[in-house]
Amino acid sequence: MFKIFKLILICSTIVLFLSKFGLASEEKIKIGLLVPMSGEKNKLGQLIIKSTRLALKDVSADNLEIYPRDTGLGPNKTLQSALELKRLGVKIIIGPVFFENIKYLSEVEDIIFLSLTNKTNGLPSNVISSGVNSVSQLNAIKKFTELNELKKTILLTPNLNYKTEINRAVKISKLKISKHYIYNIEPTKLTQQIEEITNYKIRKQNLADEIERIELSNVNEEIKKRRIEKLNKKYTIGNVDFDSLIISDFDESLKSVITSFLYTDVSPQDKYFITLNQWFDESLLSEQNIQPLYYPSINKKNLEDFTDKFTQSYNEKPNHLSLLSYDLVGLIYYLTLKNDLSDTKLLFKKQNSFKGKIGVFDIKDNKINHRLNFYQIKNGSFKKIF
Repeated sequence: MFKIFKLILICSTIVLFLSKFGLASEEKIKIGLLVPMSGEKNKLGQLIIKSTRLALKDVSADNLEIYPRDTGLGPNKTLQSALELKRLGVKIIIGPVFFENIKYLSEVEDIIFLSLTNKTNGLPSNVISSGVNSVSQLNAIKKFTELNELKKTILLTPNLNYKTEINRAVKISKLKISKHYIYNIEPTKLTQQIEEITNYKIRKQNLADEIERIELSNVNEEIKKRRIEKLNKKYTIGNVDFDSLIISDFDESLKSVITSFLYTDVSPQDKYFITLNQWFDESLLSEQNIQPLYYPSINKKNLEDFTDKFTQSYNEKPNHLSLLSYDLVGLIYYLTLKNDLSDTKLLFKKQNSFKGKIGVFDIKDNKINHRLNFYQIKNGSFKKIF
């Protein structure tokens, strides 16, 4: 009788054990997704939703579920959607996309938001910037300047709201710069500032003085003529006080700054012209006069492979935020394999690294940085440096 009772007790214990841990293993990990699903940014939101679905398929994790919600046009709708996700039991949310939507998210306790923004200043403690931020970019630029033994690097930043972000990134990355110039984006004032940075008027006067000196000299007339003809092909005489420059600008404004340097007779052929992540902007390829141009970026081949996969799946092209959101699903899955989701405050505290399509994510103290590659634009093509 005792043996039968003991057998029943053992069987009951096994059933309870399997029930408890079997259900736990099948428990769904709910990932929230805050993206624009209405309004003029709806298209962007749909691309991100599709990329997270593609990621779910690729990681083959049956215990992951994505819950998309609309951020609408501002922070109020974002807060409303975030609270709705919290009621569903969501502990971690990818999004929102835009910095302005983050405003009230500190009110949503016990949830971590992996925002797609690349801004890191002024974030609530429960919001982590997962975009390719300025620290990640300057870390890569620092590596490039050290590899090329550049000793006098100047930094130029437009007088726009992200200048404080750049200042902070310089300190964190410990990038050595000789001077940091904040420039006015108005074309006339910009040109005047770059003339001052490059000592253009003095160097131009040096040329005029040298031509006059030769004209008044007693050298052979034929030699004099050849020397003056050679000088007339120049714009200035004299060097500038830097060997490289970093322009933290984009699109047409970037081109305008480089053109102003060309006007002052400072060329990418003579000095290293470096800029921030340009996402393989093909319009730069045709601008032969501003090449070579260097910048940090995500891996080009990985981006192309993801673009092909996405296009085959959905018959449309993704954007870089699609790739980022795809990687964040993989990152969350990786962290859930190693950590308990019950305490999200600790999830991104300890040091971790994760290799995604964008590259390597370095996680520590509720911050995400990216180990970026470095590219050169020269002769109308992109070339990987490291």
